Parts: sequence; structure tokens; C-alpha cells
Amino acid sequence: KDQLVEQVSGLGARGVQPGLGSILVGDDLASATYIKHKHKACEEIGVVSFHEHLSADVSWNELQTVIHGMNRNDAIDAILLQLPLPKHLNEEAALLAVDPDKDVDGLHPVSLGRLVMGAAGPLPCTPAGIQALLVAYGVPISGRHVVIVGRGLTIGRPLSLLLAMKREHANAAVTVVHTGVPDLSEYVRRADIVVAAAGTPNLIQPEMVKPGAAVVGGGLTRDGKKILSDVDESVGEVAAWITPRIGGVGPMTIAMLLRNTVEAAKRRSQRNGSDEGQ
Repeated sequence: KDQLVEQVSGLGARGVQPGLGSILVGDDLASATYIKHKHKACEEIGVVSFHEHLSADVSWNELQTVIHGMNRNDAIDAILLQLPLPKHLNEEAALLAVDPDKDVDGLHPVSLGRLVMGAAGPLPCTPAGIQALLVAYGVPISGRHVVIVGRGLTIGRPLSLLLAMKREHANAAVTVVHTGVPDLSEYVRRADIVVAAAGTPNLIQPEMVKPGAAVVGGGLTRDGKKILSDVDESVGEVAAWITPRIGGVGPMTIAMLLRNTVEAAKRRSQRNGSDEGQ
């Protein structure tokens, strides 16, 4: 966030202020809280927030109109469509309606296609945050064996692509497994880096982890007001590095969302500069 404050200040000197637009449909408390935290984080670094709160019975045409309005709004650099949507709305169609250049979550098919190709574009927030954590704490990645438990769209699949790429802070040998694998422990025990992203509380136990490994708890489950990690806290007795249950991957996800917003504002600044040159 400190790094982003400097970047936002630099953009401001050129007359560009990053803007994040969010869309919340319905009154889901968890989603509303999530949006609130993201806008608070925006305020901390100088990003302007735009928000549309739509009723749970909103029509597809009305939602589409709001999305297209944000697509056309030059003050909005990135768009967050909060999921899940009410069941009568098609989530895939709604996500596809967002301008790929304003995809703050990095999960638009165009963004994922860019990731597969190794092309520049917004990275999925949680995978990018996990990579940033490993780098910040000096966990070796290149040439190491990473085992990702979970193959979901938000973490497992994109993270496997990100860490396997032939580039700095990646270049790992990556294995993706899931809870349906009978000998899951055998895979995990061979890993230098374990990323648990299955959404199964306390799935990773100390006897499954190689001493000295790095362990990232990416999957969370809510039990009432309590948040449960995929990684049992006793794993900390074996691992050399371990993310905390609270204050680890979650805040990094929001930080990467902010980074994607600022990067989108930089692209706008560059386009404006090109337009002026013409």
C-alpha cells in the first residue's frame, strides 16, 4: 500500500486519479462488508471510489446498463462486480459484460487468456498476492516444487500458471491436486511450498508437511463468525514459513486489487498522453 501511495501521487501530478467502481446486488452482509473494506483501502491510498448498490430483484437489463455505464466512465479505471449474484442473474454474462481493460479481479476470460500467454494484463488478485508474500519473505520459488491443493478459478488454476512461468519470482515445478486424490498426503509431503486452497478447514496437518517448507493458507471457511483456514495452526511447528489465519492472504488480495486499479490508471494516463501527442 505504501508503494501504491507513491504511485498514486505520481499519477495525480499528471492529472490522473485512479478510480474503482463497485457493483453490489442485493443485501448479502458478507458481500457488503467485503465492499466496505475495499473502499476503505481505496481511501487509504488515494483511489476514488464509485459504488452502485442495486436491489436483489434487479433485472438483467438494469444490471447491464450499470456495467456499461461504468465501462464508459473515464473516471473509473477498474470495475468490481461483487459475487455471488442473485440466482436469477447469469454471473458469467455479467462478468463478460465488464470491459476487460477494467477487470480488477483479473478473472475475465481475456485476462486469464493473457495470463496463459504470459502477456501483460491484470493478474488474479489472490494468486498475485500469494506470489508477492513469498517474494517479500524471501521464500525461494525458482526450481522449487510447489503443490497447490485446490483447482478453483480464483486461486488454484491461475496460481499454477503464474508460478510455473519462466520469469522472475516464478519458474517453479507445480503440481495441482485436490481433495479427491486418495494419496493427498504423499503429494503434499514432497512440496517445498504448499498452497492450500480447497476450502476444507484444517485439511493440511503437520504430519503432511516437509520440515522447512513454506505453507500458505489460501482457503477459508466461515463457521458462524469464526474464520477457519485450510491449514491447521499446528503446522507452524513444522513449517519454516506459514501465513497467519487472519492477516495473511486476505489483506494481500485487497492490496493486489488496489494494484490492478492503479495499473489500469497508468494505462489510461499513457493513452491520454498518446492522444495529446496526436
